[in-house]
Amino acid sequence: MSDQAAESDLLLVCRTITKSYNGPVVLSDVDFSMKRGEVHALVGENGAGKSTLIKIITGVTNRNSGEMLFEGTAIGIEHSKVASQSLGIAVIYQELSLIHGMTVAQNLFLTKEPRFRAAPFIDIGRMNSLAQALIDRYGFELKATDIIDGLSIAQRQTVEILKALNSRASLIIMDEPTSSLTSSESAQLFGIIRRLKAEGIGVLYISHRMEEVYDLSDRVTVLRDGHNVAVLEKEQINPAEIIRLMIGRRLEERDALHTMCRSNAEVVLDVRNLCSENRFNGISFQLHAGEILGIGGLVGSGRTEIVRALYGIDRFDSGSIAYLGKPWSPDVASSIRGGFGFIPEERRLQGIMGAISMTGNIGITNLDVTRRHGFVSAKKELALARRAIELLNIKPDNPDIPVGNLSGGNQQKVVVGKWLIRDLKLLIVDEPTVGIDIGAKEELYQTFARLSAAGVSILLVSSDLPELISISTRILVLRQGCIIQEFADGIVTEEDVLRASSGLVEGAVR
Repeated sequence: MSDQAAESDLLLVCRTITKSYNGPVVLSDVDFSMKRGEVHALVGENGAGKSTLIKIITGVTNRNSGEMLFEGTAIGIEHSKVASQSLGIAVIYQELSLIHGMTVAQNLFLTKEPRFRAAPFIDIGRMNSLAQALIDRYGFELKATDIIDGLSIAQRQTVEILKALNSRASLIIMDEPTSSLTSSESAQLFGIIRRLKAEGIGVLYISHRMEEVYDLSDRVTVLRDGHNVAVLEKEQINPAEIIRLMIGRRLEERDALHTMCRSNAEVVLDVRNLCSENRFNGISFQLHAGEILGIGGLVGSGRTEIVRALYGIDRFDSGSIAYLGKPWSPDVASSIRGGFGFIPEERRLQGIMGAISMTGNIGITNLDVTRRHGFVSAKKELALARRAIELLNIKPDNPDIPVGNLSGGNQQKVVVGKWLIRDLKLLIVDEPTVGIDIGAKEELYQTFARLSAAGVSILLVSSDLPELISISTRILVLRQGCIIQEFADGIVTEEDVLRASSGLVEGAVR
């Protein structure tokens, strides 16, 4: 193929893109290209520059230097979001942008509603008809009149894709699209992506899940520390090699088999026959000092509901809890005073306030330390923030930066950090590494290991089976709100946990 023919096959070309924010260089001479009808994965650790490159492509922020072309047309430095959309570039973020209370059709045609010729009113019938035609073309299980609030996360994501198709996008950017999906929903999404590819639509796919990158991608671009370190063709794509390129070193492979170990240490938490109607039933277990007790199970098995009840966020109907040998009636304020920490599943909604600084986020959880006579000591608050930053190597290390501007991994470090600076005795962790990169995961795992060695008890909820098995010292598996099996000694595999989660074993304790 001639160079001219190869060039004409390119949908997007970025050459020597450089971006800095008041000094620190975030992207340095980055080259990136997309072909028509290809799935191209963009990977890298949090902070590698992926989000910045996407913001430049979509016009959210401007580059300092470099060249960009879309379908052969040069894009000026003063690129904008509106200009990006008019070119045919669409982006689907982890946090979906649909309007609740509206129908699928209303979301698809928002600000572009068809109107009657004789009057300036929205032609609802025609709008629904056009929306349904688009839905039917792709065979999606939706109706134009469905209300967004009644749809599953996977269906809502489908609506986002339909919005992109309705705007005649030729490039669709997907940012961690499976982070909230079940395996069956993810499989449906992959089918949609392959259909888009067959129609000549380019898909720029961002994911920390290497198995997805391996299965879907035609090419992979790897960023590290703001530099383009590799572009891998289909035959070169290998998860282990991608990880090596991302982090610049080889991670030691974790043992495929992991041995559980029953603890004889002091009982920190003693839960007896805890019940909550339609959520969980007959939950009994003990958590020992320094133990990492994993809680496994399929989505909807009651894992999150149990830990929220233990922390005092939600009520339970019956049963008893003892904490350090004394009866315990949990509520959030008492849990904080008692040395409980809680890392929620939805960090962006429940764990951080994105618009305020690291200092503010960390300070709010520690008002009992920073406040005196009704006034907050800014000096104490800043000192706590700096300590958390140092403990967890949060980047950038400026405590005044709004947490919403940090990468996913560093946001999660802030959520963890606000508890580590307290006299922590028990840490509840719900899906700690969703949407964060491999390097950040390893750092969090090391943090949990240090806490465990120091005698802190950890209650870990995770859907990531390798994670659950590799860092837990004991595992409880839930199914339909009940503990179906316990793995307390001997070797446990992913298959063991998955079989128990799926109800393929009896509920006997092992």
